[in-house]
Amino acid sequence: MADAADTVTIRSTTDPTDGTAACLLTWGPVEALLTPAKTLATARDLMAAAAHAESDIAFLAMCREQLRLDEQTAGQMLLDIRGRRPAPPTPAALRIHAVAGYKTGRPYVHIARGSQAASLDPDDARQMAVQWTQAATAAQIDVRLRYALGEWDRFTPDEIDRLFLTVQRLDR
Repeated sequence: MADAADTVTIRSTTDPTDGTAACLLTWGPVEALLTPAKTLATARDLMAAAAHAESDIAFLAMCREQLRLDEQTAGQMLLDIRGRRPAPPTPAALRIHAVAGYKTGRPYVHIARGSQAASLDPDDARQMAVQWTQAATAAQIDVRLRYALGEWDRFTPDEIDRLFLTVQRLDR
């Protein structure tokens, strides 16, 4: 994901309607305000998809090299295994799928939202999950800090907003 239109960003913010903790997802033309819970669910699913993609590749390699199974049989067995995996308990902000490239022997994590789609290697998916976890945590802390600063008579709401904009520009 090299250029800005392909870059998925997530950052802490507040919901302008009620001031609660929120995370802003930006990816090309896609922009969405997410709850910290949905952000954490997405991080969880990114981590799980990375692990599944790697284990699927290991399974397919075993089918090919040790069991000498043909591609169709191994593929059907993998689909059966995937069907037995529990579904995530809560919905994520992205469509996330573990992919095992049978011919390439490489694991991938496909992500999508709206018109945007990308393919990540498992390590990149894990790094993205870390960023999403950090954003969700920061959003919850930021709301508390904004409240505390507002209760302290030294800053106006505009000054508090400027302070948070400055901190966000520093890429925490």
